[in-house]
Amino acid sequence: MNLRTDPFNSKFILNEKRWLWVDYDKGISIMLVGYGHALATLQGHGLDLSSYPFFNYIGTFFYGFRMPLFFIVSGLLVGRSLNKKGLGNYIADRTNNILYPLLVWGFIEISFQIIASRFTHINIEQGIGPSKYLKLITDPRQTGHFWYLNAFFCIGVIYATLKSAFKVKPFLQIILGLILFSISAYIHIHNIEAGFLTDVFAYYIFFALGDLISNVMLNEYNIHRFSSWKIFLPLLVLFIIIQYFFTEINLRPSADGNSFVERKMPFFFLIEALIGCATSVSFSFLLQKYRLFTWIRIIGYHSLFIYCMQMIVMNFTRIFCQSILHIEYSPVLIILVWSAGIVLPIFFYNFCLKYNLWWLYTYRKPTRQVEYFKSDGDISFELSANKKVVV
Repeated sequence: MNLRTDPFNSKFILNEKRWLWVDYDKGISIMLVGYGHALATLQGHGLDLSSYPFFNYIGTFFYGFRMPLFFIVSGLLVGRSLNKKGLGNYIADRTNNILYPLLVWGFIEISFQIIASRFTHINIEQGIGPSKYLKLITDPRQTGHFWYLNAFFCIGVIYATLKSAFKVKPFLQIILGLILFSISAYIHIHNIEAGFLTDVFAYYIFFALGDLISNVMLNEYNIHRFSSWKIFLPLLVLFIIIQYFFTEINLRPSADGNSFVERKMPFFFLIEALIGCATSVSFSFLLQKYRLFTWIRIIGYHSLFIYCMQMIVMNFTRIFCQSILHIEYSPVLIILVWSAGIVLPIFFYNFCLKYNLWWLYTYRKPTRQVEYFKSDGDISFELSANKKVVV
């Protein structure tokens, strides 16, 4: 395969035997996450949204369910992964696929911030300094978006250990998740500093829910049931109503901004997130049924790699657009920064695979993909290597 003709490795991905709706769902989520990151990247750097309130409204409207969806999807797969690999290999895989890129890309991004602080108004007193490296583990919210990878790793390890080593059933895990969510609600409402534990407590329930419903959601005989407009349309109506009220509350001036409902009205956030996730999953089943917009699958497949370097790419894109191209028109800036934050990380990841820089994302060589590049996209390699379902 030549990067010039297939820079996003689409041929390999689209020929993989996967649960297609899962990739669709992750693609939708990472695009929504990217939109929010694009707005955050541009705020305070000449972006004027006062004349374009629609952009801010959309960012708030789709805010609440984006991250819970990733935890639900991961929970769906934990049982099958444990049955196939065992607890030790499952934890090793999460270390390889989540903790390692967290440390590598967290180190890279914070290093860029420290270097940039010497030339901007941001300084050590404002939290940009060597101590921030440690916060990738202890208090990742202070590092920005890396809190997700921290919580994603910790929750998976804790849940899998309880499930495999202590035989804790999914229903009991749900009860534990509700208890932890209640603790996180208290932490948020009372503005208590609890570091990385806050997000672990808040999102455990979503991971547990994924495992609880996995046998139903991953049963191929149920695909035709879920790929139904009779399910999607009522969910869509309920989703719009809930999101409308959610958005109206979050748009009110507050120190928490878009996180007001999540932090100060956590149980309303829980309901809103579950309805949003259900609607997104239903829509993904329809996309799978009609094989529409397959490029969303490609984005979903790369969601973790996009997330790792998205903010770095967006900041460099912003600087290039504003300082070099002198673009100041807000709608154009949003579209360019958003698009770059989705497209360029995919291209860069596949460039790294092609030229043996895979260690930027994993300490284990992804043999199948690397060999596929060396085979120059030979379809016979795909078919021979593609003997089982992967996710």
